[in-house]
Amino acid sequence: MSNIEPVVGVILAGGLARRMGGGDKCLLPLVGKTLLQRTIDRAQPQVTKLLLNANGNSLRFARTRLPVVADIYPNNRGPLAGIHAGLYWMHKDNPDAEWLVSFASDTPFFPSDLVSNLLTAATESNSRLAIACSLARRHPTFALWHASLIKPMEQQLQSDDMPRLQDWMSAQNPVEVLFNASEYDPFFNINTPQDLYAAESMVPLVK
Repeated sequence: MSNIEPVVGVILAGGLARRMGGGDKCLLPLVGKTLLQRTIDRAQPQVTKLLLNANGNSLRFARTRLPVVADIYPNNRGPLAGIHAGLYWMHKDNPDAEWLVSFASDTPFFPSDLVSNLLTAATESNSRLAIACSLARRHPTFALWHASLIKPMEQQLQSDDMPRLQDWMSAQNPVEVLFNASEYDPFFNINTPQDLYAAESMVPLVK
């Protein structure tokens, strides 16, 4: 990792994968590797420590050799709960780190310079939150979160009202970082069997 500042990464694998029929979508194969392994391969060089957010029995992810952190707030409260779990782990186990970056586990082609660009944008704009964008769309699960966001995040997760992740992030005055998508969308995410099939032709294009 080339960044001077330590950055902890968390791969979000706590979703219910309803459009894939349930189960751990990230363990599905894509051209010889699981979606999760492809995500690890792209994320690990960009961070100083990598975590996996998942609920249930962590032994099913033992091959990754990553620390597995479960949501602290139960009942599948969405990706905000997974990001909070990563921030909580960082606060307890790596208190020198100020930044957490989140990665979706079903989006295996994200940029290899994602973290450095998010960190540069957050630093230059003095923002506590930087969000990746492509093709005029935000990708809220690919974002850089400052450690100080844990308190407002906990307040939200403790409330009965659970807004969309995008809406909660918008209230934090984030900076947006645009990534090139001229050859393929690096944030193409796999939600259905058809998406998984379409992703096979994209693998040779990914740098």
